[in-house]
Amino acid sequence: MEKTKLHLLLADDDIDDCDFFQDAINELSVPPSLSIVHNGVELMEFLIKNSANPPHLIFLDLNMPKKSGLECMAKIKSSDSLSHIPIIIYSTSLDPMVVNSLYQMGAHHYIQKPANFASIKSVIQKAIALYNHPKLQTPARETFIIEP
Repeated sequence: MEKTKLHLLLADDDIDDCDFFQDAINELSVPPSLSIVHNGVELMEFLIKNSANPPHLIFLDLNMPKKSGLECMAKIKSSDSLSHIPIIIYSTSLDPMVVNSLYQMGAHHYIQKPANFASIKSVIQKAIALYNHPKLQTPARETFIIEP
């Protein structure tokens, strides 16, 4: 039986960050498919439209127009049909109070957007490796943040 290709969804309004993310996954040995949305409203519409075939993993920026990543996270985690999708926060900020709140809400991991391409590729590879672990679960708080 053929394994389904991994499908990632990136929700980020910064076009440059989206381009770097796309370039990084294109360099992986087995590149996953990637869908990109640029604000929280597009994210929720994408998830509803694709509810029969949702992404395997969501990379979620916090600071987006129309609906913030935090609002989207709350909506996704409160939905019976969406709450199973692992969410990795992918944000420039690293406010400890926000990180703790997201951990409590059920985010699977938190990545502070790296400044260089090699580090972007590294954190994405680590996130995918964690997703591919046979017993995916929310990590202990001390391993919640993925670093390059």
